[in-house]
Amino acid sequence: MRKLLPFMKKYMRYAILCPILMVLEVIADIAIPYLMSLIVDVGIANRDINYVIKIGSIMIFAALLGMTFGIISSYYGATAGFGFSAEIRKTVFKKVQSYSFSNLDKFSVSSLITRLTNDCNMLGQVAMMSLRMAVRAPFMMIFALIMALSINAPLASVFMIAIPVTVVLLGIIMVKARPIFIKMQSRVDRVNAIIQENLIGIRVVKSFNRQTHEENRFKERNDSLRDTALKAISTIMFLFPVLTIVTYATIIAVLWFGGKQVVSGSMGSGELVSFITYITQILMSLMMLSFFFMQLLRGSASAARIVEVLETDSEILEDVNPVTEIKNGSVSFNNVSFAYPLSAEKALKNINLEIKPGETIGIIGSTGSSKSTLVQLIPRLYDASEGSVSVGGVNVKKYNIKTLRDKVAFVLQKNVLFSGTIRENMKWGNENATDEQIINALKQSQAWEFVSKYNDTLDYKVEQGGDNFSGGQKQRLTIARALIKSPKIIILDDSTSAVDITTDAKIQRTFKEELEDITTIIIAQRISSIQHSDRILVMNEGEIVSIGSHEELMINSPIYNEIYESQQKGVVG
Repeated sequence: MRKLLPFMKKYMRYAILCPILMVLEVIADIAIPYLMSLIVDVGIANRDINYVIKIGSIMIFAALLGMTFGIISSYYGATAGFGFSAEIRKTVFKKVQSYSFSNLDKFSVSSLITRLTNDCNMLGQVAMMSLRMAVRAPFMMIFALIMALSINAPLASVFMIAIPVTVVLLGIIMVKARPIFIKMQSRVDRVNAIIQENLIGIRVVKSFNRQTHEENRFKERNDSLRDTALKAISTIMFLFPVLTIVTYATIIAVLWFGGKQVVSGSMGSGELVSFITYITQILMSLMMLSFFFMQLLRGSASAARIVEVLETDSEILEDVNPVTEIKNGSVSFNNVSFAYPLSAEKALKNINLEIKPGETIGIIGSTGSSKSTLVQLIPRLYDASEGSVSVGGVNVKKYNIKTLRDKVAFVLQKNVLFSGTIRENMKWGNENATDEQIINALKQSQAWEFVSKYNDTLDYKVEQGGDNFSGGQKQRLTIARALIKSPKIIILDDSTSAVDITTDAKIQRTFKEELEDITTIIIAQRISSIQHSDRILVMNEGEIVSIGSHEELMINSPIYNEIYESQQKGVVG
C-alpha cells in the first residue's frame, strides 16, 4: 500500500482534513455521555431544572457539532478515497497502453479488467475507510478509555480481559483470511474471463447451439467464486458474534460490580450510565477496527495486483536518443529468430530478407507458418529474440516508437472499429485528416462505394466493434484508416479475406498504381490476392522456403504449386 501513496498527492488536502474533522467528531461524541452523567447526578439529583436545560442544550449542541463534523469528514474521505482510486486507475490504464504484446500475453485481458475495476474500487474503499474508520475507532477507544478511567479506575479493569481477547482473535483471523481473499480475486478474474469470451463470441455460441455448454462452464467458475467467498466469510463470520458476546459480558460485569458501588454510594448512578456508554463505545471501536482490518486484507490483495501491473515494464524499450525520422520504406531482416514468451520453440528461424522501398511483397503459407509473426516484428509489436530488423536502414530498436508506428501502417487480421462515426474511426489514422483525405482513402480501399450510399456518409454511426458492417466492409474501412496515416510501409495481414475477388483485385490495382512509393506487404490465403506482387515469400514452419515472382514459384516451389492447384480446383468445383 505504501507504494501507492503517491497517488493521494492530488487529494492530500482532503486526506488531511478528513481525519482532523473525524477526531473533532469523536471529541463531541465522547463529551455526550459525560454531560449525560451530570444531568443525572447533579441536575436530576438536585431537581435543578435550569441545570438540566443548560447541560441538555450543551449536549444537543455537541451532537449537532459532531454530526456536522461527521458529514464534512465523510465527504472529504469519499473525495480523497475515490479520487485516489481514480488516479491509480488512470495510471494503470496508461501503463497497460504502453505494454508490448508480450506483456499482454502475460496478463490476461480479463485479469486486467478486474484490476482496473474491482481492485481499484477496493483500494478506493480502503483509502476512504483508512481516513475515517481507521482514525475514528482508535481515537474513540482511547478517549473513551480515558473517560472510563477518570470515572472509576478500578471498574475499568474489566477492559484488561476484553481488549486482549479481541486483539488476539482479530490477529488469528487476519492470518487465516488473507490468502483466501487473494484467491478470491483470482476467482473473479476467471469469472470475468468467461463472461468476456462469451459476449465477444456470442454469435459463435448461438450458431453452434452451445448455450447449455457455456452455461455449465460459467456455473463451474461462478460456483468456485461463490465457494471461495463463502470460505472467506466463514473465516471471519464468528468474529462479530464473539465481539458481541465480549461486549455484553463486559456490560454485565460492569452492571454487577458498578451496581454494588452505586448501592454503597461510592459511585453515582449517572456515572454508571456514562461508564456503560463508554464501554459500548470502546468495544464498538474494536468491532469497527475488526471490520476495517477485514477490508484491509482485501485491499492488500488488490494493492499487490495493482503494483504488479505498475512494476511490470514494457518489454519494448525505447532508445535513449531515438531516431525520429524514417528515410524510406525499406525493410531488412538479418538472421532473425523469434520465440513467444514462455515458449521454448522458435516461431521464426534464421530469417534473412531485403525489401526495397516501394516494393510489393506477398506472403503465403500454411496456417501456423508464422506469417503474421514475421510482420509484427516490423512495427515492434514484438521484438526479435535473435538477429535484427531494420526499417529505412536503421534498426527498429533505435527508432522513437511513435515515429515507427506512425510510418508503418498495420491492418490486423482481426478488424476492429470503435463506436462513433466513420469519420471518427478514420481519424485514428490521422486526427487532423480532412474530409477530402478521408474520402480519398475510402476510395483507395474501395470502401467509398458503400459509404457514399449512406445519407450521412462520414457521419454514419459505427456500432461497438463495427457490428453494423459486414466482414468485407470492416476490412475495407480498416484499410482506409491505415492509408490515412500516409505511411511509408503498409502491412495487410490477411485483411482482404472477406472481400470478394473483384473488389480485392481493385484494391490490389489501386495499391500498384496509386501507392507505388509505399512498401506494401500482403499476407493472404488466396494466391489471387498476391500473384501480381513484385515478389512472393512462401513460408513453412517459421522459415522462408521459397521466394520469387508468381511465375517463378509456379516452377520452383512445390508448396506454392500445391496451394495454387488446390485453389484452382476449388474455383472450378
